[in-house]
Amino acid sequence: MLLTILAYAMIIVFMYVIMKKKMSPFTSLVIVPLIFTIIAMVTGVAKKGNIGDFVMEGVKTTSNTGIMLLFAILYFSIMLDAGLFDPITEKMIRFAKGDPMKVLVATAVVAAAVSLNGDGTTTTLITCSAFIPIYKKLDMKLMNLAVLVILQNTIMNLLPWGGPTARAMAVLDVGPEILSYLIPGMILSLLYVICFVAPRMGKKERARLGIVNLTEDEILTMTSIQDPELIEIRRPKNFAFNGILTIVLIAWLVAGSFIPKIGMPPLLLFLVGTCIALMVNYPNLKDQSKRIGANGGDAVQVVILVFAAGIFMGLFQGSGMADALAMSFTKIIPQQLAGFWGLVVALISAPGTFFISNDGFYFGILPVLAEAGRSYGFSNMHLALASLMGQAFHLLSPLVAFIYLLLRLTGLDMGEWQKESAKYAAGIFLIFVVTLIGLGFMPLYIPQ
Repeated sequence: MLLTILAYAMIIVFMYVIMKKKMSPFTSLVIVPLIFTIIAMVTGVAKKGNIGDFVMEGVKTTSNTGIMLLFAILYFSIMLDAGLFDPITEKMIRFAKGDPMKVLVATAVVAAAVSLNGDGTTTTLITCSAFIPIYKKLDMKLMNLAVLVILQNTIMNLLPWGGPTARAMAVLDVGPEILSYLIPGMILSLLYVICFVAPRMGKKERARLGIVNLTEDEILTMTSIQDPELIEIRRPKNFAFNGILTIVLIAWLVAGSFIPKIGMPPLLLFLVGTCIALMVNYPNLKDQSKRIGANGGDAVQVVILVFAAGIFMGLFQGSGMADALAMSFTKIIPQQLAGFWGLVVALISAPGTFFISNDGFYFGILPVLAEAGRSYGFSNMHLALASLMGQAFHLLSPLVAFIYLLLRLTGLDMGEWQKESAKYAAGIFLIFVVTLIGLGFMPLYIPQ
């Protein structure tokens, strides 16, 4: 009982200090769970073990992601330095001609397309690299960019190679046909973002900035580089090589999801890509050192947050607070709701996958919920689909590594970004639930 109280108290305190900006994400991810874990151990309610083991187990879960992010950030930073995205920026500005609505819709379309590989890091790096210069030159809000990126990646992350769907399939022993049940909701959600969310943001930006029909001279002024330091590091002659290298890298990353035999760890792909990019664009060793030094700070800022998230998970799960929280979810549900168990699982999956890692939810909580659901007459497919509904909010969790990259690139506050994204994510959640129930893929009620 006390462990459950500590678990809820820790979550409340953590979210409070984040939302109210009492602590930075980095310090809160480490200090808050550490204090509550110490309390659990002193009171004798924590699982057997020591804090050092808990922390190391948690760090193991994010170490690969953290190191991969380090080289992925370096790679795309070098591509930015070399000027790979300059022509793309110019073309997008010419397409928009000063209309923020067009830029926002294009952002939503590109983010959805890039998210096909199911990897949030790649989506963030590519979309932000291409669009941040445009947003800054047109004085548009980067909050809109960050929200659109996360919404589109949230939807596409439901593809089997994205992660959560694969976990649900494994735990509940359902086949790839689950995708056919998810696709209608995914299509409607994509249309919701592209045809409603982006245009809504566009109308607000139009009202704030107005629609300016940029002249050719104005476009050239916006897209030309005047800073001597930037001109010095640009490598326009290497545009074709850099473009081919980036396409091959991303294609290999995506192909590995479909054909495991040819797949390579993203960490290795970005590591090799970074080395090649440095050798080709900056063959002088001093120049290579300068590029690593100039971009290394941003990479480190993101990586330490990823490791901090691992420490949070390690302490939360190792102390037993995660398990206590999971069991409380099942005990507080009244028997009268048994016939609505599919909807109950869908509702639990929202906070469940936000406060607990996907592994913790799908391998720890879902089996317990599924056992009860089967006794109430729900099939494994019903329960698998229901468990995926909460993914609408999962990528807003401070336990998701790549969001720190997104926040770093856009310079946004986590709490403000979470609040802005959540109101649109609620629409995605509603679309999926209504679609599944409306098409008969998940019954609303099974008589007991």
